[in-house]
Amino acid sequence: MFKKIVAIEPVSLVDWAEKKLYEYAEKVVLYEDVPEDDEEILRRIGDADAVLVSYTSKIDRYVLEHSLNIKYVGMCCSLYSKESANVDITCAEKLGIKVYGIRDYGDRGVVEFVLYELVKLLHGYDGYRWRVLPEEIYQKKIGVIGLGVTGTLIAEALKFLGAEVSYYSRTRKPEKEDTGIIFKELHHLLAESEILFNTSIGPSHDNAALKKWLENDNVFFVCDTEGAIGDKADELLKLPNVICAKASAGRTKQAFELLSQKVLQNIEKALQ
Repeated sequence: MFKKIVAIEPVSLVDWAEKKLYEYAEKVVLYEDVPEDDEEILRRIGDADAVLVSYTSKIDRYVLEHSLNIKYVGMCCSLYSKESANVDITCAEKLGIKVYGIRDYGDRGVVEFVLYELVKLLHGYDGYRWRVLPEEIYQKKIGVIGLGVTGTLIAEALKFLGAEVSYYSRTRKPEKEDTGIIFKELHHLLAESEILFNTSIGPSHDNAALKKWLENDNVFFVCDTEGAIGDKADELLKLPNVICAKASAGRTKQAFELLSQKVLQNIEKALQ
């Protein structure tokens, strides 16, 4: 059992999961707002030996080196790599601090977002239409970059609706190719693309290159949050062919349930 668990900001745990935290620590403190800076993060952590963090704050080297009691940091958000994490995992490892994150908890909401925006764009339901006449997903040539959990679900959903789906991934997926999803090298895949979706939590592009591509006729960039654009000056967001829902597609009731389960599983793992 930990002596003290502190969630330094809202971490999206459902009610039953918040109550469950008290089984893992003698004391639990849950903050309901995002800390302004490192000093506030340090104040909130105090003497805690376990810390929970979402995607809206960073626990950097300075914080880790000045929090002498921390044994565990639980990322209540996606962890794909050390480099992209909002916790300095390399520093944590040197200090003997365990860091566990989660992934694959909001994927189905993202699939629904892609289908929703694609149907709107093809049919012209929201003031803009891809072509003169409304069109269906059926027989559309659609490319997917990356066949992880989310990419695979998107590809399978589009194929079910009759699209001609191609993909690029750093590793080939023969089992998906057997179902009719076609592998193409990245430059070939991009050469055929007229609608670009970014479903990741951050930018996956070079902004200057994206801005130049958006100068072409009848091309669109679609994402759910401003963070997926990565445009601090909001120059791209103002373009008429950039569609941003300004709401995370993966933050659904079902996603919060799954997130909560995985966060608690990681705490149990850290305590073993």
